[in-house]
Amino acid sequence: MNSISKSDIDKSFGKILKDFRTKNGYTQEVMAERLGISLKYISRIENGYSGIKTQTLIKYMNILNIAPNIMFKELITNEDIIKQIEISEKLNQLSEEKLNFVDNMIDLLINFK
Repeated sequence: MNSISKSDIDKSFGKILKDFRTKNGYTQEVMAERLGISLKYISRIENGYSGIKTQTLIKYMNILNIAPNIMFKELITNEDIIKQIEISEKLNQLSEEKLNFVDNMIDLLINFK
């Protein structure tokens, strides 16, 4: 198993949070206000210089609509979990109608005898 440092985690999380913040059109100032934290802390998080508190990470994810698998994707090395993440990413690309269809198909497969 590969060793992942705290610094690796901080950098990975920071990059993802910054990418999603900019995709959503938010400035660091807006995020600081919405999260109730300082602009300096936002900058440190996004540049990978500071870890992020769990509560702050969850707030970020809720505000920016980031699924947990996105946050951890680059850090996971287990092939089974990677496959689950890939499937989840594909599901995220489907329309609601197609997603409901897939959900029904999964229910059929689970209940198939």
